[in-house]
Amino acid sequence: MSKQLRVEGYDVGRYKARNLMKKADVSFSYKKKFKRTTDSNHSLPIAQNLLDRRFDVEKPNTVWCSDITYLWTNEGWLYLAIVIDLHSRKAVGWAINSRMKVSLVKEALAMAYFRRRPGRGLIHHSDRGSQYAAKEYQIQLQQYGMICSMSRKGNCWDNAVAESFFHTLKTECTHEKRYSTRAEARIDVIDYIEMFYNSYRLHSTLEYQSPNDFEKEIIIFAA
Repeated sequence: MSKQLRVEGYDVGRYKARNLMKKADVSFSYKKKFKRTTDSNHSLPIAQNLLDRRFDVEKPNTVWCSDITYLWTNEGWLYLAIVIDLHSRKAVGWAINSRMKVSLVKEALAMAYFRRRPGRGLIHHSDRGSQYAAKEYQIQLQQYGMICSMSRKGNCWDNAVAESFFHTLKTECTHEKRYSTRAEARIDVIDYIEMFYNSYRLHSTLEYQSPNDFEKEIIIFAA
């Protein structure tokens, strides 16, 4: 909180920020227990873990990570697939659907690809769920010139950046909310990703910049 206030021009330390939060009756919220969305009990081919937890990436559009999470609404479950550029931690692609099929992750990857147009050789990392191991998804990766990398079985730390994104989303946006419809949840999530997370959400790994600001700084520096 103090970091955000300083970015906005207020000289507020961590202790003062804590006192102000108490006076304003503002507190942190915490995510609920994680529910698995990965089905790794299949006979589909599995790729090697090429990423090997090397999450600090020097150049954009060279390593992406992907994952799936869930949200509950009064109409039933809603699933979110995300694609994150590890260089800037920016959510470059996403898809939301009521069904957790291969088409969900294909749509998220297509959005990321056509937004960014990366060169061939990009490493695409995910868990070893059936959606990512599916033949049609692997064909899509090949068409885009991407190299597939997968986490070890049952090891969420191998895809820690995607897991961290979902933790942030649920803590800061969806926690304790009761969505009446899937459409309501979809609008809320899209607004969080595009209008807050990519644009304003500060990251310690980016020297307390947002993904968009970090990428702008890299472009200016390169020029």
